[in-house]
Amino acid sequence: MRKAIGLLSLTVLFAMGCGGSSSGSPQTFTSTTGNPTTVDFEVIHGSQDAPLVNITVGQAAPATNVDFGDSYFVTTTEGDIDVSVEGIIPGGNATVIAETASVTDGQRVTIIAANDVANIEPLILVDDQPAVDAAEVRVRVVHAASTAPMVDVYVTDPTADITTVAPLGTFEFRGVLGPVTIPEGDYRIRVTPAGNNAVIAYDSGTVPLAGGSDLVVTAITNTGPGGNLINLIATTGSAALNLQDTNTPADLRVVHVSPDAPDVDVIANDDFGAPAVEDLAFTEFTDFLSLPAGAINVKVVPANATTPVVIDTLDTLSLDAGESYTVAAVGVLAEIEPLVLVGQARPVTTEARVRIVHGSTLAGDVDIYVVAPGTDISTVDPTFAAVPFKAETGFVSLAPADYDVVVTPAGDTMPAIGPITITVAGGEIYTAIARDEVGVTTPLNLILLDDFI
Repeated sequence: MRKAIGLLSLTVLFAMGCGGSSSGSPQTFTSTTGNPTTVDFEVIHGSQDAPLVNITVGQAAPATNVDFGDSYFVTTTEGDIDVSVEGIIPGGNATVIAETASVTDGQRVTIIAANDVANIEPLILVDDQPAVDAAEVRVRVVHAASTAPMVDVYVTDPTADITTVAPLGTFEFRGVLGPVTIPEGDYRIRVTPAGNNAVIAYDSGTVPLAGGSDLVVTAITNTGPGGNLINLIATTGSAALNLQDTNTPADLRVVHVSPDAPDVDVIANDDFGAPAVEDLAFTEFTDFLSLPAGAINVKVVPANATTPVVIDTLDTLSLDAGESYTVAAVGVLAEIEPLVLVGQARPVTTEARVRIVHGSTLAGDVDIYVVAPGTDISTVDPTFAAVPFKAETGFVSLAPADYDVVVTPAGDTMPAIGPITITVAGGEIYTAIARDEVGVTTPLNLILLDDFI
């Protein structure tokens, strides 16, 4: 599709300090006339259930494997610039956005891939980048969270009571605020459902806005832990800062994978009077528990007892806000230890995401096959070769279909587990942990988690 990019009726929220991390470094190339390049492009992946994408802007080297919430920056020449976003899909990629931007020197172009994957669309913002006074901050806000309702936005002093002030504005998906210019200083951004300031959909906490900044703040759907509907991305044209809700927790669950250990209690931060988990038996696991970010001590003891402490994570486990953790008690009782698995993948409509964990004390290094049903594994290479005890595959993207999972000793094709036929669907997440039988015996088997259940 070819169109001159103008100020499209976009999407809204707010702005904050500059700097931070981004998924790609700014790139520069010169025009054929030798004039310096002067147009800044920033492309943001804001489609909450879309796969990783490749982004191409003009002649610049493409950004590859850009995940939801990441940004990509390119500086280019004026003229007609082709922009494409290609979804990375098992079985064959697909171009989901193709635009041609007609831009002139000095402009800044923000393109947000927004909405769910079935309705993905570009939200486009073009600006002439006027100079910003050193004591002021220029802000434009885009509401790109298609799952969030119409909202009221408050940008206030950090201590202000929002029940006593009017919102900065009321916006719905594709709405835009600004540009507005405000004095530099500390601010707090809060978002509520329109007309209901008793419910906080997002709270930035105290955010210092640096003088001279020219910010585009994009609201995207929160796909991680916490009850906040959105998170914010602030971009400057060359860098991005992802701003989670100040109250974002971490998620943690516990899995009992020790084949000769008794039922156990799990104690958080030495609170033996109120165990976080009680009577967890071999092969059982908890739901995800929402916990404050930061250092946490987890102890594992026999059920209804305080000693012996068979696992103690003192000084070894710290939870990051917005992250999900699985703590598996692995090994035989005499050598039991915590295996910490970080990250629960974001659901993606176009693929299933599957993770396999080696938790068997008997198997040694293993080869793992994930193949079409009925495949003779002696005719194919392992999907994952020589996987040691306590290792994992990470989340692997698979096309929705039936698969056989087979686990063999490394270098051998005699199955130790399987073939086990699994059916995986797009938008689902699956975790399997290879384990021994009760009492440290064979045959080996799997503990199935997430959407397997």
